[in-house]
Amino acid sequence: MGSCILLNPIIASCFADEAQAVFQGLNFAFDLGCIHVTLESDSLTMISKFRSNKKDLSVLCSYISKARDSLLLFVYTFAPPPATSTDTSTMVGVFEVGAVPFNADGWGPPDFSTTAPAASTTLPLHVPFAPFSRSEKLGRIADFTRNFANANPSNRPTSGKPGSASESPFDFSLDLDAFPLANPDDDSSFRLVDVKPPTRPKFGPKWRFNQNRPQLPQRRDEEVEARKREAEKERARRDRLYNLNRSNQHQQRREAAIFKSSVDIQPEWNMLDQIPFSTFSKLSFTVPEPEDLLLCGALEYYDRSFDRITPKNERRLERFKNRNFFKVTTTDDPVIRRLANEDKATVFATDTILATLMCAPRSVYSWDIVIQRVGNKLFFDKRDGSQLDLLSVHETSQEPLPEAKDDINSAYSLSVEAAYINQNFSQQVLLSDGDKVSFDEPNPFANEGDEVASVAYRYRRWKLDSDMYLVARCEVQSVVEVNNQKSFLTLNALNEFDPKYSGVDWRQKLETQRGAVLATELKNNANKLAKWTAQSILASADLMKLGYVSRVHPRDHFNHVILGVVGYKPKDFAAQINLNTSNMWGIVKSIVDLCMKLNEGKYVLVKDPSKPQVRIYEVPADAFENDYVEEPLPEEEQKKGSRHKLDAYLRRTTTLEMSSTQKDQI
Repeated sequence: MGSCILLNPIIASCFADEAQAVFQGLNFAFDLGCIHVTLESDSLTMISKFRSNKKDLSVLCSYISKARDSLLLFVYTFAPPPATSTDTSTMVGVFEVGAVPFNADGWGPPDFSTTAPAASTTLPLHVPFAPFSRSEKLGRIADFTRNFANANPSNRPTSGKPGSASESPFDFSLDLDAFPLANPDDDSSFRLVDVKPPTRPKFGPKWRFNQNRPQLPQRRDEEVEARKREAEKERARRDRLYNLNRSNQHQQRREAAIFKSSVDIQPEWNMLDQIPFSTFSKLSFTVPEPEDLLLCGALEYYDRSFDRITPKNERRLERFKNRNFFKVTTTDDPVIRRLANEDKATVFATDTILATLMCAPRSVYSWDIVIQRVGNKLFFDKRDGSQLDLLSVHETSQEPLPEAKDDINSAYSLSVEAAYINQNFSQQVLLSDGDKVSFDEPNPFANEGDEVASVAYRYRRWKLDSDMYLVARCEVQSVVEVNNQKSFLTLNALNEFDPKYSGVDWRQKLETQRGAVLATELKNNANKLAKWTAQSILASADLMKLGYVSRVHPRDHFNHVILGVVGYKPKDFAAQINLNTSNMWGIVKSIVDLCMKLNEGKYVLVKDPSKPQVRIYEVPADAFENDYVEEPLPEEEQKKGSRHKLDAYLRRTTTLEMSSTQKDQI
């Protein structure tokens, strides 16, 4: 025989304790070489699990898996557990309960003064039923038979206060019969429910560092209040920063701004179709290389010293009041009328109109283009005083501009200022030595003796279809000689009016962070930059120069300075601003195909002022003509074909006379 003691420090439960005892006992018997084992019946559950082939899923599975293979060699005999003795005489320290007398007259112990003391009682005589310690709060549970009338002399509701009528059954502070020697003030600290206000911590809640720790209710309330205060501070900070970027605090945000249509839609106009911009993004069309039909005008050479301008050595922007700038529409161009008579093409337009169509999905402001169908010819025109002659500023920006037209930072005032800056910049960056490059014909819009701005017109033709050609008048502003070859340039200027609107100060960022300045301009003037790039691609310019012009003071819109000039290749810049040439021509081709299906007449293509879509309206023949009254054609011309209709239409056009708004500076 033998015995052993094994210590098991970690036991999961009482069942695991018994299983471990059985397992270690059998291992001990196996080490002694025993085969027959007698066990108490309490171990029958473990032995049954050892013999079972089923997988055990209880907490004893680990013990059973270890004992199933090695302990099946035993022959088990089960014996009942020893009987538990019920003899209480052998128990040590038995608690004896004394006799409790019965009170038939009421609650509590009987009054021994009126009844004879029983001989069998074990309670001492003349001892009151009261606790020996006042801190234990032992005594009567409740007495609903008594009510202190003077507990609340004012008859006011005093719920929750000791001594009120609602708590009088539970209040024994005035019961001097039970506690004759007690002081009633000792029960002043007794409350049924703790109604004391929670004590505030001396320091604020540190929820930033104890977010995962359990918090007391008062700490959670303080955290909620603190978060509300932080949210209010953040909201006030955002509103303060927003108001700093606004000249008018009562002006609404850009999303709520209502833009006006560029042309008043008359009730007699008939809307034929509306095209959403989402359909333009899927269009694609490839055109072959264009051919030059005619070059007119003269160009001056570019001054390369402007490439070295920085904000530290800025130059004042000069004014060229004596030079004439022409913004002539398609049908008023004598060269286009001559080419139309010669049947050189089917569709006629200018680079400004084509660029507006090509970059239509990027536009936000409203614009309109007049379309005239004469015979098999299609003319894209612009109205006199159209917005196409001006340059938009902050068109695609999220920050609103003042709506007052007389404000120097309103959309209209900035457009006029940008056009003025662009014209003067294109003439200041040229060499003033008088050397020019002349072309086949002089400027077709200038009279003899007029001082004309440096500009050349390239009349180019693209093939849109097997029997459809497009002729457009394209402009270049300068020429530069590179490797003994002349290269054409387009000159445009970006203008800064107030750094608070853009958030980038050119004088500080232009020299060190020119890419950030350009990215900001691409965000705020995406449509304008895309149109300049499209015009440079249409004119096949070798280089496009972008100037950075800023006001001398943010409140002075008359005086400006040049802070820098940067050159880009048009196709590379188009790829940089995500301008797809195939998509541009796809938009033009779709609009041309749509207009060629229309009947002869006059139409207007209007960009919706509030939605990204364009609409086509059929308008009367005398629309947009103030002083012109249409006269009926002679009978012999009415009987002739479409070719004679075109001749009559061009003959009805008055002799080209430039208006003051077209001839002078904007």
